[in-house]
Parts: sequence; structure tokens; C-alpha cells
Amino acid sequence: SQVGLEVRYGLRPGTQVGIHRTSDRAIQLFAQQSILSQRDGGPVGLDGFATLEGDDNLSEHHQAALGAVVSARAGGRAALYAEPMVVFNASPPGTEDDHTLMLGLGARVRVRPSMYLLGEYTPRLAGYTGSADQISFGVESRRGGHLFQITVSNGFGTTFGQLARGGIDYDQWYLGFNLSRKFF
Repeated sequence: SQVGLEVRYGLRPGTQVGIHRTSDRAIQLFAQQSILSQRDGGPVGLDGFATLEGDDNLSEHHQAALGAVVSARAGGRAALYAEPMVVFNASPPGTEDDHTLMLGLGARVRVRPSMYLLGEYTPRLAGYTGSADQISFGVESRRGGHLFQITVSNGFGTTFGQLARGGIDYDQWYLGFNLSRKFF
């Protein structure tokens, strides 16, 4: 199993920083800045992000990622996402250093007032290609400030470096559970 713990902090409206640590001792530091918002009348939402991560509590195999999150509401029930990003030094330790260009594609559809279906596909477009592209789908439910999510995926990747290395296989699928809490 893979367990990840994450804390995000809003420095100001539209700006957040955080840290994510997995049970295999990978740590990812990140910052994200909102550039455009559909709530403010923009055609799409646009955020930029940067990360730094490393294995063994950020002491080995350092990687960095730069990218964007483009989001668009589709009607009153759906949202579409595209996340172009580049991960530097994406190849596994002990192999030739190589960068990876990826494009995360996702969708979220509301099926009940507080329940959503979601899906995500993250193909690697250039650079290190490794194993299978990671695919995930699931269901999530909101209860107050909590978000519960049950997912099925062909990989364990939760950091951008892990996603760049890819899913395990197209024939092996894993069950996941996420719990988030937003403090207002």
C-alpha cells in the first residue's frame, strides 16, 4: 500500500504552498498560483505550479516539476481538466537522467448534489516513458468540509515524479481511498 499525507496552506487568495509525504518516504514540496478564474468571468481557470521532490525524505533522487492546471466548467454538472507539465530527472534512480513531458487529462461529473464521478489519464508525451501511463477513476462525496474519495488505479503514483515513472501495468488495478478536510 501507499499512504500519503499532505498539508496545504493558503498564503493569500489564489496562492497555496504545501508538503506531501508518502509512506515510501518521498517528499514533495509545492507552490501553486491562480492566474485566471472562471468565477471572475474568465473563459477557463488557469493555475501555475512548481514542485521539488526527493526520495528518502528529500535526501536522494531530486526531481522538480513545472506545469499548469487548466480547468473549465462544462454546464452545471461537469468540469474538465488539463495539466501539461514537465518533470525534470524523471527516470528511476540508477538510470540515465531524463526529463518527462506529461499531460494529465481529467473530468469530474456531479451525479447527486454532493456526489461526483471522476476519471484521470496521464500520458507521457516525451522523454522518459517507463511503464504504463497512469489511469485512475473513482467516486467522491462531500460532507461539510470533508471530501471522501474511493479510486481505482493502475499505479501508486501520488507525486509528479512518481506519475512520470508511470503506472504499474494495464492488467493490475489497485483500490485507493482519499480523505481531505478544508478548514475555513
